[in-house]
Amino acid sequence: MTQKLISYKEDLFKFLRSTDFSKAIVLTIAILVPVSLFYRLDFLEIGISIAMGCLLSSPSDVTGSFKHKVLGILSAAGLGSLSFMIAGYSSSYTMAVIPMLLIMMFSVSYLSVYGFRASLVTFSGLLAVVLSFANLSSGIEIWQKALLIAGGGIWYLMLSTLWYFLKPKRPTEELLAETMEITADYLRTRMKLLETDIDAEKIQKELFTLQNELNEHHESLREILISSRKDSGSSGYTRKRLLIFIDLVDILEFAMANPIDYERMQSILKDDWKQLRAFSNFSLQMAAQLDRISQSIYRNSRLPDNAIPNELAKTREALKKFRESIDVTKKREAMLLLRNFFDYQTKQAQKINSIDRILRNIAEKRKIFYKNKDLRKFLTPQEYSFKTLETNFNFNSAIFRHALRLALVVVAGYFIGEYFSVQNSYWILLTIVVIMRPNYGLTKERTKKRITGTLIGGAIAIGIVMLTQNPMVYAVLGLLSLTLAFSLIQRNYTTAAIFITLSIIFIYALLQPEVLNVIQYRVIDTLIGAGLAALGNVILWPKWEFTSINATIFSSINSNLEYLSEIDKYYHDKKEIPASYKLARKKAFMEMGNLSGSFQRMAQEPKSKQMYLSLVYNIVGLNQTFLSALASLGSYIRTHPTTKASADFELHTRSIRNNLENALRILEHKELKKDTINIKEAGETLHRKFDELARERDLQIEAGQDQIEKSMRLKLQEAHLITGQLEWLMDISEKLEKKIKELNQKDYE
Repeated sequence: MTQKLISYKEDLFKFLRSTDFSKAIVLTIAILVPVSLFYRLDFLEIGISIAMGCLLSSPSDVTGSFKHKVLGILSAAGLGSLSFMIAGYSSSYTMAVIPMLLIMMFSVSYLSVYGFRASLVTFSGLLAVVLSFANLSSGIEIWQKALLIAGGGIWYLMLSTLWYFLKPKRPTEELLAETMEITADYLRTRMKLLETDIDAEKIQKELFTLQNELNEHHESLREILISSRKDSGSSGYTRKRLLIFIDLVDILEFAMANPIDYERMQSILKDDWKQLRAFSNFSLQMAAQLDRISQSIYRNSRLPDNAIPNELAKTREALKKFRESIDVTKKREAMLLLRNFFDYQTKQAQKINSIDRILRNIAEKRKIFYKNKDLRKFLTPQEYSFKTLETNFNFNSAIFRHALRLALVVVAGYFIGEYFSVQNSYWILLTIVVIMRPNYGLTKERTKKRITGTLIGGAIAIGIVMLTQNPMVYAVLGLLSLTLAFSLIQRNYTTAAIFITLSIIFIYALLQPEVLNVIQYRVIDTLIGAGLAALGNVILWPKWEFTSINATIFSSINSNLEYLSEIDKYYHDKKEIPASYKLARKKAFMEMGNLSGSFQRMAQEPKSKQMYLSLVYNIVGLNQTFLSALASLGSYIRTHPTTKASADFELHTRSIRNNLENALRILEHKELKKDTINIKEAGETLHRKFDELARERDLQIEAGQDQIEKSMRLKLQEAHLITGQLEWLMDISEKLEKKIKELNQKDYE
């Protein structure tokens, strides 16, 4: 119980120091100041219009580079102002309302094809159209309101910029801390695979989710750090944070590069399972150290003592004792398995030690060798051109379908509100705009959370109304709820919906004496809007994941193929790691994240639309395992001295590449390439080389040389790991090709 209280306290502290909470405070001040000021001057309509501009501009204020932050807020203010003016004048004419809703909802929503930040800007435009029906600040002209909305956006930008310059490093620090936390969770979750009686499939899905989160955080950090480096040069702060980010990416790669093959470990270490506990505990200690570092970043407090060197020494001693307790000639594979596991942990420990040194401002000898033009390649480009609009203007585009679907559902909501003379019927439209998303799974999830939050919020409001009818209490609760709603909307949508409901009810309670009626209409309108949104996503041209899963699988396999080519090339050259290598790695990780995300969305869809879900899961798992094995091969070659790539290595990589290319050809419905490589003979040669090295080492032991020479140990490790990884990659690529064939056959059934 005490541990839970400590955890809740830590979560509360992080929330109060978070950029989400600080942005909510900024927005609350931005809204409160003009409303209070112009209320005293008896021009409340002006204050409300400016406050509306602040509200419409705030969704675009998300973590990213300062330039994108400013452009996003200004774009949201401009689009919100223009959308409000068009909708406001159109709604004055009954015959123009329906065409306006269809055109505005479609065209504004369609701009989301330009990416995530554009979707936040378009949300402001959609919200402005809906709010034009609210008759807020009805005492002034529509064009005047539109200008005041734009002015409100600029006012919010000024406050947000002021806060940014007061705390310029806070968003980066928080994002780094969050990335460390998720990385620690990833390391801990992997260790669950070493526990007995595990649900491996459940753990694997957890790893998919965490990897997706890490990919998203890595993308955000790339944008902030690389853009800052370009705009302000290589400042000490930016360089150090970029080095920390590189270490965090490497930690993920090393973790993926050492997948835990539970069955193999159980078979080889069945008599020494307890010995493995010391190694798994070390991994848990590294995760805990990352957590402690992240907490110090959140708190801006003194760094924790670095426990990693002592833990590494203990684990090294455990490995030494294990070596001394066995006959290595009989348990060589077990020894190599633990040695490779320890080498992996040593590399992870080095990365965490590096992060610790950087944060302590201890001289860091590493340099970032990439030029700015090379670093820019790591950013995901977004093309803002008319061609993007043209390319997506068809039913194959999920955004096109969503925009059309949203327009029709909003019109249906408007008809229902008008036909039944629903009070504040724009709440129906507002609910639809907030809930509807391009895919079914996310819309269903938000619908449930919205309804749950609204019902709970309504119940809480009724309880408070029963206790007091004091307007001052309503004003304080309304303001507090508004702040909490804004700060929680990205973190916990259900809780945010509770506070959104409370804030709206208490604000209306100040204007209308019949508070219970406000609560009733709020709940009813939310239920109608949520129901329409859910129904629209089912019946109006839904974009089910099974229709695009083949293309997503193709992209992921193709990126793995490119990553394999870069590893092969580097194994031969063994020079400085080129940018192309890391770009290929990044792309492979991102495409794997897209594939697992697509599978997760498919799992949320109706059972009838989960086409061959188990087969797709097998393909996702095989692809993930293949990427892990690739990362393992690449990280070993990068971090260890190796011998020249052999002809047998060449034959294996050619055969693996051939299997992947055939998998792609199946997806493209092309003729398969024939494999004429005698891979069995190549495999036997690789095993023979390892056996020869093992016999040579056995002779050394017989001669009394118990301490292995470093060169011999490295040769044994290389022969063991490279052979094992090549055979594993071969096996996975064959299984992947087979599963892709099964998927292709089902498409024709």
